[in-house]
Amino acid sequence: MSRPFLAALALGLGLATAGTVLAQPASQLRIGLREDPDILDPTLARTFVGRIVFASLCDKLFDINEKLEIVPQLATGYSWEDPKTLRITLRPGVKFHDGEAMDAEAVRYSLNRHLTLQGSFRRSEIGTIDAIEVVDPLTVRIRLKAPSSPFVSQLTDRAGMIVSPKAAEAAGRDFGARPVCAGPYRFVERVAQDRIVVEKFADYWDAGRIHINRISYLPIPDSSVRVANLQSGALDIVEIAPSDLPAVKGNRRLRVATREDLGYQSIIYNVGNGPRADTPFGRDPRVRAAFELAIDREALNQVVFEGLMVPTAQPVPPGSPFHDPNFKPEPRDLARAQALLKQAGVALPVVVEMTVPTNPELRQAAEVIQAMVKEAGFDLRIAAMEFASSLQAAQRGEFQTYLSAWSGRPDPDGNTWAFLHSRGAQNDGKSANPEVDRLLDAAREETDVAKRRALYAQVWAIALRQDRVRAYLWHREIIMGYAARVAEFSLLPDGIIRPQGIRLN
Repeated sequence: MSRPFLAALALGLGLATAGTVLAQPASQLRIGLREDPDILDPTLARTFVGRIVFASLCDKLFDINEKLEIVPQLATGYSWEDPKTLRITLRPGVKFHDGEAMDAEAVRYSLNRHLTLQGSFRRSEIGTIDAIEVVDPLTVRIRLKAPSSPFVSQLTDRAGMIVSPKAAEAAGRDFGARPVCAGPYRFVERVAQDRIVVEKFADYWDAGRIHINRISYLPIPDSSVRVANLQSGALDIVEIAPSDLPAVKGNRRLRVATREDLGYQSIIYNVGNGPRADTPFGRDPRVRAAFELAIDREALNQVVFEGLMVPTAQPVPPGSPFHDPNFKPEPRDLARAQALLKQAGVALPVVVEMTVPTNPELRQAAEVIQAMVKEAGFDLRIAAMEFASSLQAAQRGEFQTYLSAWSGRPDPDGNTWAFLHSRGAQNDGKSANPEVDRLLDAAREETDVAKRRALYAQVWAIALRQDRVRAYLWHREIIMGYAARVAEFSLLPDGIIRPQGIRLN
């Protein structure tokens, strides 16, 4: 990264270069994000960095704790009246940022909005809802079409975020431009690719745990630039790349927090989403199998990530009770890959395009993959694209392969159904296999851990080894660097920066 570029970026963002200490008022926290979030509408959003911003803006019915247990947030508790009927009690006295009351009617409205708004990414998560009933102002009854083991866990993320009905109705599709929720901070401004600013909401229900007046979120794709600004004092918390970890650890004014991600990094294959799927790569699973067999995940991990990631072949991380220890990455096998391409009768080299978000680490990973698959007979061409734009392009089917991450959920359904089911809202490659659908639906209804794990193992065998609709590469290690003056900062297993309790000394 050139010094002039760093200085220009710092000037444009109001940040400091590595050689300049820019003092920040104690009432403001500055967080460096690795990308610019997509829309700030809980119904339509899908980025991990967006979830970090939502943690200040939009409380959820439930949250998770250090042990991945479900804990109340806007709700005070829940109970199952029968396997298909959920009763949720709500916290009294909660207000939205516009002063309106957060009550059972607002919950009913928000859940129905998640189910019915065009383009909703929450529909796949809570689509098993049959009816939502307002029992009284602080009680909601949700009737499901079938029993659902993961249902409550879905309410610990964006599906559980409650929006102001008054504001949502007034804004319509533009709600994400000025979101109005019931979180600890209210929205102030957003400048695309530059900053998102929120300020403390005086009437927040848990105001005693909010100690900082204002938070600015600053999207900076390059880890080295984020770290330079952390070192200078211009930023307080940033996600850092493994290669920058020694510099942060060696600075006594900085601290590090790490967590194994609940999600994964994968390559999505376009097998049924428009004309870009109508290629030998999109039509023939043998070609996709050859592509994956040319990748050495462990070497990729060592070269790009200092060995800090966890190579994988499935969307469920090793720490989950639903992880299948027998489903491991296949060893790199160039001979077998070349034999599969010959069997498929394709002309060599097989030209494949990979969409990659404009992130230096992902770009490097793509280049390593490019070199690996070339030896098997592939000509991999990298198409870099701004992150939020790449998500939109993938949804439209304007990709052939897509190097994409998912931040993960405590329940495996949150890592699978929306991505591998034919009706999944985030199934960008439009894979469709009735048996995979049946197994994923059955796993939602099953409550026994061992039986659910066995159902998912069958999904992996069909979707990932037979149909080859995705290639899972690694589970990320989330690494946060933060200034020593940031007190009471803790990183939960989902990697989300929660503002509750944080102080600046």
